[in-house]
Amino acid sequence: MKIIKKINNNVALAKDQKGNELIVFGRGVGFPAMPYELTDLSVVDRTFYDVNDKYIYLLREVPEELILAADDIAKEAREELECELNPNLPFLLADHLNYVIHHSSSVAIHTPLAYDVRHLYPQEYAIAHRGRQMLRDKLKVDLPESETISIALHLLNAEAGNSNMHSTIENLRVITELTELVEHYFDIRIDRESYSYSRFVMHLRYLVQRMKKGEPMPEDPATVELFRSIRIEYPEDYDCSQLALAYLAKNWNWHCTRDEQLYLILHIHRVRTAPTDPKC
Repeated sequence: MKIIKKINNNVALAKDQKGNELIVFGRGVGFPAMPYELTDLSVVDRTFYDVNDKYIYLLREVPEELILAADDIAKEAREELECELNPNLPFLLADHLNYVIHHSSSVAIHTPLAYDVRHLYPQEYAIAHRGRQMLRDKLKVDLPESETISIALHLLNAEAGNSNMHSTIENLRVITELTELVEHYFDIRIDRESYSYSRFVMHLRYLVQRMKKGEPMPEDPATVELFRSIRIEYPEDYDCSQLALAYLAKNWNWHCTRDEQLYLILHIHRVRTAPTDPKC
């Protein structure tokens, strides 16, 4: 491994044997004259690939232990969620946490949003909660409860590949308002802890992602008869789906295909007929 640029005494920019650039954390790696060949790889504590150049400055401004703690949270999220996350997540999260630590309070997270994150994304919320506890135990940093939501939002942002937090919050709004639309239409209260609701939310997440990318589910000629049958069998769910599609068209200028509506009808039927069902 070739160390090519010092960031500080314990952090440096390097190139591996394949010529890929990476950030290296390790005691004294930035101390020798640059460039040099690092032969004792046992001194390397942590490596980061595919880091955007604009985040390099954070390595000089944010404490190393905070970046490593943020990376620990990102690693747990990657393992538990079993998905690819934005490689810049540790630095984005560390930057946010550093700001919060050095200010009396963070950006306010309104209660409705906190409720939505906790129930729409329980895995991300649980990881964020453990991350907040880890920061308290290891770094003696006692963050407010609202930071559990902030950390969870960073995980969601990295998971979805969004370029900004606004997009993540926007997605939450769509899912929340569609859930409330179903509740109002059928005059029910959906159990946010139920398995059927988890599946409903997952469907809406992918629907929103497809709409934002301009890649709606294609219409399959083979589903024409199935759609007609479902429309007859579940007339109320069909009518509710019509309202949902109207909401998406009016508020977001998203236009769903017949197949998108077909699956939406099925998920609406499942979630509204089992508002308090346990996982089955």
